[in-house]
Amino acid sequence: MPDASLADLRARLVRTRLPDQAPEPPWTYGTDVDYLRGLLDYWRDGFDWRREEAALNAFPQFRVPLSGIDVHFLHVPGEGPAPLPLLLSHGWPGSVFEFLDLIPRLTQPARFGGDPADAFTVVAPSLPGYGLSFQPGQKRFSVEAIADCLATLMTDVLGYQHFAAQGGDWGAFVASRLGALYAANIIGIHLNLLAVRRDPALAEGASEAERRYLAELKTFLNEETGYQWIQGTRPQTLAFGLSDSPAGLAAWIVEKFRAWSDNDGAPESAIPRDRMLANISLYWHTGCIGASFHPYYARMHAPWPIPGTVDVPVGYCAFPREILRPPRALAARTYTDIRRWQVMARGGHFAALEQPDALAAEIRAFFRPLR
Repeated sequence: MPDASLADLRARLVRTRLPDQAPEPPWTYGTDVDYLRGLLDYWRDGFDWRREEAALNAFPQFRVPLSGIDVHFLHVPGEGPAPLPLLLSHGWPGSVFEFLDLIPRLTQPARFGGDPADAFTVVAPSLPGYGLSFQPGQKRFSVEAIADCLATLMTDVLGYQHFAAQGGDWGAFVASRLGALYAANIIGIHLNLLAVRRDPALAEGASEAERRYLAELKTFLNEETGYQWIQGTRPQTLAFGLSDSPAGLAAWIVEKFRAWSDNDGAPESAIPRDRMLANISLYWHTGCIGASFHPYYARMHAPWPIPGTVDVPVGYCAFPREILRPPRALAARTYTDIRRWQVMARGGHFAALEQPDALAAEIRAFFRPLR
């Protein structure tokens, strides 16, 4: 990133004007003012972007013209006798920074006490419209268009006619759509979020597991979907504030890091603060926040993006603080060949950031018999 962009960010942080704190317990109505003040102070005076940038630049990276834009991706060779190509897809409000601790555990399993036979060659794109796959004025991408673009990246550009896919958040939708429409190319998909449709009829005769899921779903719909509605209906309007104010951008994103991770009240207890700020900084420096909203708009104005069923082999990690955890019987209506279903001890929505060792072990275990 240019020095001028870093200087501009710091100048804006110096001039931050914060709102007052509502007279209720912290985080009741969203991001806590005192917490954000401390985070912004650190972002301005303590955070080292160049260090995080160097950590990203330690991986081989490329850009290729695809689907009318330049797509950025990491392409990290595996170290083993027969590394399996793996497409690793992030979601919102994530980026490739999520994967910096996960990738070596997949490409170099022996370095972390694993078997070299489990090695993957990892392809980790910045999703079209996100981070380094964004330029001002470019077209917007739905989940469907993202999946098509990444399928072309893997097969036509990189020459991997058979590959694995893994993802959470929108990345789980991408992997699921690939499994549904590109089954001839996909040996299996591994997910840490399930792309399962809401079923109004589920309440009738629901099992205990289904009742638990319905209670989680009710809370989520009532308390946690405001971001989806504004991002899915008026993304351009929201983008003005978050593109002009780094404090606003940080408040919008860090609230999700706290709400969706397995933390003790502060997101840093689950996710390293520097890596969290590196992710937020990438949104800031690239100016991609408005484009990153588009999958939500497309989701609200188009049919469900997973047509029919997903019939390729599926593995799933149920992290305890994931946003929603559908029961297996419900998931099986979409995913017809669930081979591995693991309930995890710790972790939330940002599994690659929170529990890279556990997630990597599960990915390796699931794909081991499919190689």
